Amino acid sequence: MRAYLEKYQTDLLDSVIPFWAKYSLDREFGGYFTCLDRDGSIYDTKKYMWLQSRQVWMFSRLYNELERKQEYLDIATLGLNFIRKFGKDSKGRVYFSLTREGQPYFYQRKPYSAVFYMLALLEYYKASGDRSCLDESVAMFHKIIEWIEHLELLGRPKLAGAPAMSNLANVMVLASMAAELIRVDKENSFYMQIMKQASDGAVRHYDSERGILLENIPFGGSQTENWPELRFFNPGHSIETAWFWLEILNYVPDVSRQQLALNVIENSLEIGWDDEFGGLYYFMDIEGKPTLTLESSMKLWWPHTETIYALLRAYKLTGDSKWLGWLEKVDDYAYSHFADRQYGEWFGYCDRRGNLTHSCKGGSYKGCFHVPRFLLMSIQLIGE
Repeated sequence: MRAYLEKYQTDLLDSVIPFWAKYSLDREFGGYFTCLDRDGSIYDTKKYMWLQSRQVWMFSRLYNELERKQEYLDIATLGLNFIRKFGKDSKGRVYFSLTREGQPYFYQRKPYSAVFYMLALLEYYKASGDRSCLDESVAMFHKIIEWIEHLELLGRPKLAGAPAMSNLANVMVLASMAAELIRVDKENSFYMQIMKQASDGAVRHYDSERGILLENIPFGGSQTENWPELRFFNPGHSIETAWFWLEILNYVPDVSRQQLALNVIENSLEIGWDDEFGGLYYFMDIEGKPTLTLESSMKLWWPHTETIYALLRAYKLTGDSKWLGWLEKVDDYAYSHFADRQYGEWFGYCDRRGNLTHSCKGGSYKGCFHVPRFLLMSIQLIGE
């Protein structure tokens, strides 16, 4: 554990955070550049709202829980002011992307940009004490709940052929928001209720035959046609949701569900690990049929960061050495394929054989979040 601790501290403080602090800040218009090539050069100046918000959250969290360093708060403020000024439309819906100057560019009919906007404001409130950030964050939380239940409010109409589905991402984001809010308002029973519902949702997605979490489950247990989305398995997402599940079980304890979450981590690794070339597959079909996504066999950075943290949680919880065997394997793959010792930070994308497919350190989906978050939380967990 001491070796991992020193490794993650060095990576976070000497490589990852300096990369984003040096190259991502837009001092002229505010916010952050996330489309950065290997050396930090910018190849797209658009601002992607969920990544803007994630970086606000990340630097606020660093200020709150690592070191109360003015640089961290200043970087968070740079992004916070930008997203509050330009990030929402007149109905309070959060854009997906903006121009560099802050003009709306694209609107995605999903709630996830709003989720990270809400989390950014909440974490910044804890750093700055700005009550307006807390109030806006709580209001956004309630809007997101409504949007998840009624996607037509985000411009996605209900269609006759589309069955009502439970989506694992919605389960996870509800859990994550409630778990963060209850740290600020410990006596709020509504947040406890949301976490209980999220735990119930995880059970709904649990495939008892394989011991993993599936992405899409029809409500009511109704059977639909033989559709790929009902066989869709994302190993990294299954594992990430499992450690979120373990976190909310601290508030709504259930020993049997704790074991289910541990099962998910282990079985997702057993099924999702590529025994020939190493690494976690991005997507899989649980029946071995073709996937609709062409990138299924690729190896991405974030499933490996989430898995490392999940394994540390599982080891702390159980003391079982089997988790350490997996930790060594996953950590070795991640650092030999994604970490860039020359320019800092991590690459994001490899093919199945582990060959780098993109030189970039960030884009419209990769930003200052998964790598520094796992490093910070792992440092904290090992320290405990």
